[in-house]
Amino acid sequence: MKERMVKGKNSLTEGSIIRSILTLSIPIIFANILQTAYQLTDTFWVGRLGSDAVAAVSISFPIIFLIISLGSGLAMAGTILVSQFKGEENKKAVDHITAQTLILVLNISIVLAIIGYFLSPHIVAMMHAEKEVYDGAVSYLKISFIGMVFVFMYMVFQSLMRGVGDVKTPMYIVMGTVLLNLIFDPLFIFGYGFIPAFGVSGAAVATIATQGLAALIGISILLKGKHAIQLHLDDMKPDIVLIQKMFKIGLPASIEQSVRALGMTAMTFLVAAFGTMSLAAYGIGVRILSFIIIPALGLSMATSTLVGQNIGAGKTERAEEITKLSSRIGFIVLSIVGVVTFYFAGSISEIFIPGETETINESAVFIKIMALTFGFIGIQMAINGAFRGSGNTMISMILTIVSLWVLRFPIAFFLSRYTDLEAVGIYISFPAANIIAAVITMIWFARGTWKQKKLTKEVNLTGETSKETIIEEGMNN
Repeated sequence: MKERMVKGKNSLTEGSIIRSILTLSIPIIFANILQTAYQLTDTFWVGRLGSDAVAAVSISFPIIFLIISLGSGLAMAGTILVSQFKGEENKKAVDHITAQTLILVLNISIVLAIIGYFLSPHIVAMMHAEKEVYDGAVSYLKISFIGMVFVFMYMVFQSLMRGVGDVKTPMYIVMGTVLLNLIFDPLFIFGYGFIPAFGVSGAAVATIATQGLAALIGISILLKGKHAIQLHLDDMKPDIVLIQKMFKIGLPASIEQSVRALGMTAMTFLVAAFGTMSLAAYGIGVRILSFIIIPALGLSMATSTLVGQNIGAGKTERAEEITKLSSRIGFIVLSIVGVVTFYFAGSISEIFIPGETETINESAVFIKIMALTFGFIGIQMAINGAFRGSGNTMISMILTIVSLWVLRFPIAFFLSRYTDLEAVGIYISFPAANIIAAVITMIWFARGTWKQKKLTKEVNLTGETSKETIIEEGMNN
């Protein structure tokens, strides 16, 4: 028989919807701001080394994001399952899924880290990096891949905690490690005392050290089991049937994240053709974009958890209302942020690469072109969060492919290669894709087919007779 949660009011499936959204999204947003601070801190300190150093980090970032994305979808599968079974109050299932998600992602992270380390020189060469950028980019990538296991482990911890509705604990951990990163970055980049100056690579060393600490703390918390979720060593035996189901759920999410990362990489290829200045300007603009859309990302993650738990609890109409309200909030908040960013684009760019006027001006042009359509990103991300939370990862994947590969990249390629706009044509592709993709996403949501899926029925963890029971050995032994 399945072990249920301690009964009581679940604030995420009852009461005020807006309170539920804010309760989850605000800590997630703050945690993501802190997480993004890793990259922004790197860019800030590396910027003191000049445009070549910034370009080295900029050309490396999409590659790192791509590798992480390959495993993040499987972590997301665990999150989706955990949230729906949390809504159904099945704690035994939540704990078992936790262990299996950890096993799966750990093994994948080791394989990807090894492959990425040895392919780093070839990857950077394929990006057509200039000679002054090549060595720094390769070194930065190699060191980043060494610490990939730590990044993946913390990612799993954070995702699973979010699935059960605990978003504050990961936020506190990130806060502490980011503060350490603020100290470690200049220490390892420029050196001090017996610590040598690693240059661009120092940023990667600092990040590995702090991410490793975060991962160890996260696993320790899961083992203690004081936050509605616990890692049991007995559950660490691979459950092949469950893992297969997680692959089925997580593969589209992995493809979605990978396609997004590949889109960033492809866009970097296009920009690199216009020289180091454009590449550095684009890198700064993308970093700003990744920071600015954090509210939308927080809403998307909160929506996934809320929709998952409410569908698990059988409250489909509430899940729909949550999605509608989240998308409205996303549009309004990001539109306001976009207007502010538009007016301060030059000043923002100057923070990251002071004194290099041409690069600052180029980056400001990119930011201004994007800024006024940020609200449409908010709509798209909120609704995609609902699709993922309901288990419809395939829909979210298709919409991402359309946004990046049917819209953004072809527009960027055409405008930069076949018009006089050059790099500006690449910048224009961002707002064009934002608007069209948001409209398509809203139409798909309005069809309502996403509400017909419930993973707690497809994935039976009760130990009762069912052809779809996926814990036949792990839960019954």
